[in-house]
Amino acid sequence: MEEANEVVSPRIGLPRLPVVEWPAPYTDEGPRDLHWKTRLLVEWADGRPFIWVDDEISAMDRLWVDAGHPGPSLLHRVDPTKGLVEADFSALTDWIRAVTPG
Repeated sequence: MEEANEVVSPRIGLPRLPVVEWPAPYTDEGPRDLHWKTRLLVEWADGRPFIWVDDEISAMDRLWVDAGHPGPSLLHRVDPTKGLVEADFSALTDWIRAVTPG
């Protein structure tokens, strides 16, 4: 969340980025295997491009976003035992370059 702007962004050269503030507690029920964050992310993005990096992204999350989000999106699953590695940063950079005009 916002802590990423204070801790991670300066270390890797990113500007301050918008973050989703999760309601607490959030227990909304959804389809089986749909992560509790998915609907909130699609609502928050409101058609804008977005990247979601998480270690719990499932096929159901991808289906939900594809069906309900008209803009570009990247759901990037990271290995929880490794965290973010160079290949992840490359995939994120490639996606950003592909969807950024100019």
